[in-house]
Amino acid sequence: MKLALIARACVLLAVAVVVPAGVAVAPASAHPFGPPSMVTIVAEGSQVSLSWKAAEDDWVALGRSLGAFGDPSKGIDTTLTGEQQLARSAAVRDYLLSRVEVSQDGRPCEGELEPLERLLTDGARFGFACAEPVVEVDVRIAALTDLNEAYRTVLSAETPADPAQTMLTAEADTRHLRFEPSAVGGVSLAVPVVVLVAAVTALVAFLVRGRRRRVGVAA
Repeated sequence: MKLALIARACVLLAVAVVVPAGVAVAPASAHPFGPPSMVTIVAEGSQVSLSWKAAEDDWVALGRSLGAFGDPSKGIDTTLTGEQQLARSAAVRDYLLSRVEVSQDGRPCEGELEPLERLLTDGARFGFACAEPVVEVDVRIAALTDLNEAYRTVLSAETPADPAQTMLTAEADTRHLRFEPSAVGGVSLAVPVVVLVAAVTALVAFLVRGRRRRVGVAA
C-alpha cells in the first residue's frame, strides 16, 4: 500500500514539473496509465518537426487496440519484440498520421512519419511541409484519447513560440502556436524598419551635401 502511494506521488510530481503553472492538470486518476505523453516541436523555414513520446504501457495499449501484435495461433513471427511489431504495423502508422497533424491558415501541412525505430526511446517522429514559412500553425494531437478520454499530452516548443508549453486533451486536442519569425528563418518586422531608416538617413545626408555644394558654388 505504501509503495503504491509513493509511486502515485512520483507521478504527480513529474507532471507538476513538466507542466507550467498556467496549465490546469487533472487528478492522477484521470490518466489511467501514468504520466502524460510528451510532444516536442521544432519549426524551421516552412518545415515542422515533431516527436511524440508515450510510455511503454501506452504503446502496448495502442498496439493491442490496432491488432499490431497479431495472434500467435495464426503463425505470426514470435521472435519479434513488441516494439518491432509496432514498428512494422501499417495500422499503427496510419493511426499516428491521422491523429497527429499540423495545419497552417486552415490548410493541412503534408505530414510524413519516419520509420518507427527505437520508438520507446525516440518516440514517433514526424516531418510536416507547410506551404509558407512557419510563423503560426495549429497543432492537433489526438493520439490515445480514442482509447480513453483521460489521456493528456504535454506539447513543448523547442523553437521559441507562444505558448512555449501547453496541455492537450480529448476536449481540446488542438493548440495554436506562434513562432518567433527570426527563430524559424523568417524575416522579422524589425529588419525592414531598420533598412528603411538607414535608407532615409542616407537620402537626407545626400540631399544635405548636394545643397551645401550648390550654396558654395553660388557664393
